Amino acid sequence: MTAPALYRIVIALTAVERLEAWIAFAEKMAAAPSIPIEIHLRALLTMPEGVSLSEGTLQARHMRDALDTLAKARPNVHDETRVYVDYKPLMSVIEELERQAADLLIVEWAGALEPTGGISTDTILREAPCDVVLVSRQAWQNVGSVLLSLRGGPNLSLGTRVASALAEDAPITLLHVASNPYESKPYSVMLSTDSRIARTVTVSGDVTQAILSELASHKALVMGASFQQPDRRGSGTSSVVRNIFERTDLPIILVRAHTPEEFAFHAPRPLVRQAEPLSVRVDRWFAQNTYHSNEFADLQALLALKEKQGVSIGLALPALNEEETVGNVISTVKRALMDEVPLLDQIVLIDSDSTDNTVAIAQALGIPTYKHPEILPELGSYRGKGEALWKSLYVLDTDIIAWIDTDITNIHPRFVYGLLGPLLKRANVQYVKGFYQRPIKVGDQLQAFGGGRVTELVARPLLNLFYPELSGIVQPLSGEYAGRRSALERVPFFSGYGVETGLLIDLHEQYGLEGIAQVDLEQRVHHNQPLVGLSKMSFAIHQVFISRLERRYGVELLDKANRSMKLIVHEPDRFSLDIAEISDIERPPMITVPAYRERFGIRS
Repeated sequence: MTAPALYRIVIALTAVERLEAWIAFAEKMAAAPSIPIEIHLRALLTMPEGVSLSEGTLQARHMRDALDTLAKARPNVHDETRVYVDYKPLMSVIEELERQAADLLIVEWAGALEPTGGISTDTILREAPCDVVLVSRQAWQNVGSVLLSLRGGPNLSLGTRVASALAEDAPITLLHVASNPYESKPYSVMLSTDSRIARTVTVSGDVTQAILSELASHKALVMGASFQQPDRRGSGTSSVVRNIFERTDLPIILVRAHTPEEFAFHAPRPLVRQAEPLSVRVDRWFAQNTYHSNEFADLQALLALKEKQGVSIGLALPALNEEETVGNVISTVKRALMDEVPLLDQIVLIDSDSTDNTVAIAQALGIPTYKHPEILPELGSYRGKGEALWKSLYVLDTDIIAWIDTDITNIHPRFVYGLLGPLLKRANVQYVKGFYQRPIKVGDQLQAFGGGRVTELVARPLLNLFYPELSGIVQPLSGEYAGRRSALERVPFFSGYGVETGLLIDLHEQYGLEGIAQVDLEQRVHHNQPLVGLSKMSFAIHQVFISRLERRYGVELLDKANRSMKLIVHEPDRFSLDIAEISDIERPPMITVPAYRERFGIRS
């Protein structure tokens, strides 16, 4: 098994009193949470010209002891430390970077006015064969809000990572310097890079004054190294950096990406388009991608679309002890959408080891049935609806796959054809969610509203908080949805209650908001769960949200979280706590499963 790649960081310091703070900063600069880091500590002892380098022996020993002590205590720090004693010790560090295959050099920077480690800032930026971060003034260790100032886009990702590492939970302001007032920055690109950027400012004209004005309300400044280079008029190097360094005592961090990004902020002037608020995009999506099942009630028209496109359509019915409703669900859908109008090519029941007559009823109606623990047995099996859905991808042969629950008491063919309509009408739509009014039974009375309690109290608030682009989804947890195999086979499935949340977030990340549609299926009546069941569902859904936030922001939380839930039992003769282990298993994208690839002839 090939060992994972390492992200190697070299830290070059002129003083060793605050080593732990430098290491903590370096650890936040990791390229990705999944890639291990290796930190190499280097100390710089710059001797004055004309003084014997041997005069630095005792001081070098002190520095080396400090480096070695910390290297033993920190697992991410390589145990080989070095102290360079020289007139230009930083050049020695730069010379070893290529041998180390270093990815990032972090330097304790003397600033724009003095040499660092015996060499100029320009030399560092020119000679280092990796990404460079120059950090001045120790006050950066206690910073809050950060100003990120970039000219163009060559240092976009590196600058944003540095600003995020410094700001921690504080906001970041992006100040984009344009060469003329007609140029603009694509705001959406920055949002996708780091969501903690609270505001953006585009300036032209007096760059130094603009940066200083904004810096007044911040605690540190991160600048792209392009400010260090001569401008097009040849007015000399580093005039902006020098001017700012002279006029503020705040920490200044200079960044230079070794391989500049192809992306540049400046778009051709005729194509400049101001970014619009996210809420406007969501509103537009809601207006354009929200359908009603009545729009697709002409089944012959849907059939014509299906035949023209040459696609096949399958329906999988997940079931667990649904003998009261499963027969009517199958009969209604099969008669309308397979016998009368051949819109569906396959209907299968995926059973989760029912102990009642669910399987026998389906078989009597001529529907193929599968017990999900017996599908792909070499991969094992887990309890949960999501496991049944995942394995249905292997059982069905069709290009489009729809799922509906089998506990619907007011079943109608619209629950299926409503989901298929957007997929057959619009080639860019990859996934369709159903929504509906959900009555709730209180005693013997059926109230028109009140169902979907977990949706309104858990799922939608969390989407609005962390995935506001999905805030227009009416019922993210609905059990009725459909998608293209080509999309569904490329995303993971959670095994239990979290399957709907995981699919929605992952498909959005792959195909964008325009790849998702939703359909009003009018009203759905089913068996409402008791509160204890909804509590378990909420517990699992929270875990899915956290796992996706971990991936997005590079944090680790679930490995420290408690996966067992204490449930309150309050019965006439019992009042106590029961413990339930609730944790969804994340199944990999089906396209990565060898048996699936063999079954569908996938070679590359």
